[in-house]
Amino acid sequence: MTVGFRTVIMMERGTESCRIRLTASSIYRLKVNGAFVGHGPARGPHGFFRVDEWDLTDKLATGFNIVSVEVAGYNANSYYLLNQPSFLQAELTVNDSIAAATSVKRADFQAFVLTERLQKVQRYSYQRTFVEYYRLTATSSNWQTQPDPNRTPALLEETASLNYLARGVSYPEFKRRAPDLIARSGTFAQGIRREQYWRDRSLTAIGPLLAGYKEEELERIISYDMEETETLETYEQMTPYIGTERLTLRRGQFYIVDFGVNTSGFIGCHVICRARVKLFIAFDEILTDGDIDFLRLSCVNVIGFELEAGSYHLESIEPYTLKYAKLLVMDGEANIADVCIREFKNPDTHAAAFHCSDPALNAIFQAGAETFNQNALDLYMDCPSRERAGWLCDSYFMSKVEYVLSGTSRVETNFRENLIITGDFPFLPSGMIPMCYPADHYNGRFIPNWALWYVVELEQFDTRTNNRNLIAKSEAQVMKLLDYFRKFQNEYGLLENLESWVFVEWSKANELVQDVNFPTNMLYAGALDAAGRLYDNPELRNQASRLRETIRRFSFDGRFFNDNAVRVDGELKLTGEKTEVCQYYAFTFDIANPESHPELWRILADRFGPRRAERGDFLEVAPANAFIGNYLRLDLFSRYGEGIKLLDELSGYFSHMAEATGTLWENIDVRASCNHGFASYVTYWLYKEALGIRSIDHRNKHAIVQFSNVDLEWCQGSLPCGNGIMELSWRKVGQSVAYEIGGNHDYTVEVLPYPD
Repeated sequence: MTVGFRTVIMMERGTESCRIRLTASSIYRLKVNGAFVGHGPARGPHGFFRVDEWDLTDKLATGFNIVSVEVAGYNANSYYLLNQPSFLQAELTVNDSIAAATSVKRADFQAFVLTERLQKVQRYSYQRTFVEYYRLTATSSNWQTQPDPNRTPALLEETASLNYLARGVSYPEFKRRAPDLIARSGTFAQGIRREQYWRDRSLTAIGPLLAGYKEEELERIISYDMEETETLETYEQMTPYIGTERLTLRRGQFYIVDFGVNTSGFIGCHVICRARVKLFIAFDEILTDGDIDFLRLSCVNVIGFELEAGSYHLESIEPYTLKYAKLLVMDGEANIADVCIREFKNPDTHAAAFHCSDPALNAIFQAGAETFNQNALDLYMDCPSRERAGWLCDSYFMSKVEYVLSGTSRVETNFRENLIITGDFPFLPSGMIPMCYPADHYNGRFIPNWALWYVVELEQFDTRTNNRNLIAKSEAQVMKLLDYFRKFQNEYGLLENLESWVFVEWSKANELVQDVNFPTNMLYAGALDAAGRLYDNPELRNQASRLRETIRRFSFDGRFFNDNAVRVDGELKLTGEKTEVCQYYAFTFDIANPESHPELWRILADRFGPRRAERGDFLEVAPANAFIGNYLRLDLFSRYGEGIKLLDELSGYFSHMAEATGTLWENIDVRASCNHGFASYVTYWLYKEALGIRSIDHRNKHAIVQFSNVDLEWCQGSLPCGNGIMELSWRKVGQSVAYEIGGNHDYTVEVLPYPD
């Protein structure tokens, strides 16, 4: 259900300030006199709501003003928003005195059920809530701008008492981005019946475990409508897009616009129609065979509008991710202008910059920063499109990026606070931590591996922030988690037959997770060690040491580490299956190192990587995928002084992504998301290996610089440091490096000798 709330404010000349504080479930959009102000709230854990505060002073005119809030109350479980009762709580102050507040006892705010957004529609995806489909008239938005709303007020009830949290993170800037180009135009047919339609679990699995409307209840199935279209003619245009120029589209015509880079936000346009029009906007991150495949991501990338005659400033209330948008007129004739995306991005990285003598690396850095900004607003998200979910493990990588690009750990603090405050999680075994959160996991599914990554990251969070309050609050949670894992330890101390979704990475490795999975046990050793150091528990550290020795004894066959062992007649037997990612887990979690396993290290460093398939090396070892194998590989190069290899392989893994979408992808190809949060980790490597900032300690205002012997002629960059900016540049001069450190920061910078 979508509900509009409004209050009328009379402003006198000389008013010092006007502010509004508000929170809501599920999401809200705030406007003043019909003009966009903000969107929120930042997400909190079950039973807690984060409060936003917006300064309206410069947005109000002298005299009559309308402050309006649209609230979409989804009342449905998802990985994106929690299924909690819908409400708005708002308080508007003028010169620090309350001028209006939501209440059932006073009429400061009027409320109206906004039936213009269809209620009974399909879910956007399994992981998110509902698609947007609107039926609008020329007066639909008058309640936000006119003295008389000409609507029947809704009956309001007071909520139960609420728990509040501070927003904790910065507010997006909501910049409007216009397309660069009109890429294509053409014609299409519609009403073409298909033998088979896309019937995803988000459409067919509605029931006790997935809230929504069953197919027979739906007012429209927009995915079916789109599937019944077929492109007839396509004309490549590639002409600059001029926002003020009106594009005239009639029934059966379309335009595809190109925004130049894959970006996330609220899709909008200005439409004028003299008679009834039906307009669909389909979108995606890439073109598939020159067109939009709106189902490529297994989500419904299309918004529907049915418009009576009039003028409309349309904008989605939900954020989406796209590089291309296809505007299709299904019926009538429309004049369309000012197509745009109101960007929904992290604003804290403006001081982060990187340039070097290799243009490919510059493009990769820019794509990595763009990817981070779109995936780190209030949580660390896997993707800003299909899921918008706060996943563990992804957070391990993104937390390091936030610390470098923004100089803070604001998002990480929110992310951890959400997981700590709630305590136990319904539907999950006692002690288990959700694989993504805030999210509802009615089906009880979890990833035990991700809970272990949570512990490994926690130790690094302590180093970054020294937030002893959250660390102390986390101790009971960590110990309960380790208690959960103890019941799966076999006679050797190895975890065996773990429950639910045991996940190593998206590759052959995920077929080898039972009975004893060695990558999982390697991670378990790392988590035990991290918890032992964090909470000064020698027994946990001793357990980690014993486990590492057991893994070496069981898994290593003299050349490679094997992925798993199974029970045969009561005995553990290696399956003989070996994967590339298993080797990286071994080195990441100190089962092996280049000194203890020199032959294996040279094989990994010199014979594996992005070009192994071309050479046909070691075909018996299944290749790694992007997440997390390739990232562990490159991280190991950084750890063990292989900077030249790291930068070379960055180009091999990521250049095609940066060139195609301006963002970095979930996989090494376009089968899934082309904008995935963990991929922003490339920026961390480039600062460290190319620019030479080996470490930065924002708590103690100290940085260590050491330049690597890399194949670059020069490099320069900047990053935020407290209230200032650190600037660093270097250039090769013969066999030496000339460098300059500047900026307006107050950090001490330690420069280590140039390596031999």
